[in-house]
Amino acid sequence: MHNLAIALHEKGYQVTGSDDAIFEPSKTRLEKRGLLPEELGWFPEKITSDIESVILGMHAKADNPELLKAQELGLKIYSYPEFLYEQSKNKTRVVIGGSHGKTTITSMILHVMHYHGIKVDYMVGAQLEGFDTMVHLTEENDFIVLEGDEYLSSPMDRRPKFHLYQPNIALISGIAWDHINVFPTYENYVEQFEIFIQKITNGGILVYNEDDAEVKRVAEAATNPIRKIPYSTPKYTVENGTTLLETPEGAMPIEVFGAHNLNNLAGAKWICQNMGVDEADFYEAISSFKGASKRLEKIGESKKNVAYKDFAHSPSKVAATTKAVKEQYPDRKLIACLELHTYSSLNAEFLKEYEGALDSADVAVVFYSPDAVKIKQLEEVTYEQIAKSFNREDLIIYTNPAAFKEYLFHLKFDTEAIALLLMSSGNYGGLNFDEVKTLL
Repeated sequence: MHNLAIALHEKGYQVTGSDDAIFEPSKTRLEKRGLLPEELGWFPEKITSDIESVILGMHAKADNPELLKAQELGLKIYSYPEFLYEQSKNKTRVVIGGSHGKTTITSMILHVMHYHGIKVDYMVGAQLEGFDTMVHLTEENDFIVLEGDEYLSSPMDRRPKFHLYQPNIALISGIAWDHINVFPTYENYVEQFEIFIQKITNGGILVYNEDDAEVKRVAEAATNPIRKIPYSTPKYTVENGTTLLETPEGAMPIEVFGAHNLNNLAGAKWICQNMGVDEADFYEAISSFKGASKRLEKIGESKKNVAYKDFAHSPSKVAATTKAVKEQYPDRKLIACLELHTYSSLNAEFLKEYEGALDSADVAVVFYSPDAVKIKQLEEVTYEQIAKSFNREDLIIYTNPAAFKEYLFHLKFDTEAIALLLMSSGNYGGLNFDEVKTLL
């Protein structure tokens, strides 16, 4: 929301906003542009009839006093994705969807465009090197690249966000059941992607990952008048910790690694080609792509040890990320630590989806906070349920942040060659990742 506020401010709109809590980096960014509210909280008296429109954030509740006042005055109220569509209905809309990989693919596309000086509008969910804000809106740019999230649009609008964008060019990277608090069955979740395909404009393009059986099935079953372009993981090799991508010009070293990221790269290539960037220019640009923030992000390295953090939390992403690091560093002991932090991952029924997810690790560690389970008002999950779900007898489980930190700080980095992988959408109950660097 703060990125959207900045983008509209830079486009020349008069923007005001409210929130009951504003954290960094949002706070400093808003302050710098004179957009930070003078005080926190909700002020219905500030909602007046001369306001052109209200944009509702995902966390505004239905009984929010400002929202109630806006409804009383009959003001135009948009959800975030609705407003983005409104801003882009005269552009070519490129929407990147999928249970995993969408942030990375969107970031790859933007990196290529930025590298070649091609100006596009965009919205992406992670900070990207070389970009100040992660929403950019103009009158003049022909294309807008949107990360298409399948989560709900707003408390008032229960449609998935990516159903509202009506893409001219769409991509689906993978389908793996997620957000079970909203989509209680796998079939219900898959249906959202079927609807997404139906929303592609007539004569539009669907780029899809044919390595994913569910994506392939859904894409091939679609009967609306669109062009379909399948992609799959390209050939690559790993030599001395460097990934070499096979290209028509020969093997090319790249910064990202892992089969899942090479698969993402193949999807990004097709999108860029349909946006007017030829194959050779794509390869030239992508060789310098270092990855999206929090996606296989290197947090420290010494001569024999390396540490990464990753946003991975869904079972398929955990499996892909763990396998990627083991493949990149086959001669090091891979210690993979996963925090079960999201609503889905802490659900006793969903836990069985994690079977085999940490099999590529030499040492597998799971951390979860019983307090987080209580906060999310879920049934208590036990050591036994977690151990059984991962189906790994040597699984190490921690529920205490101090005990987990002590475990990390007593790893034998001085005598063993270790690759440490920390996977979480949280921070293991307060772990300072900068401190991890000092261990290596």
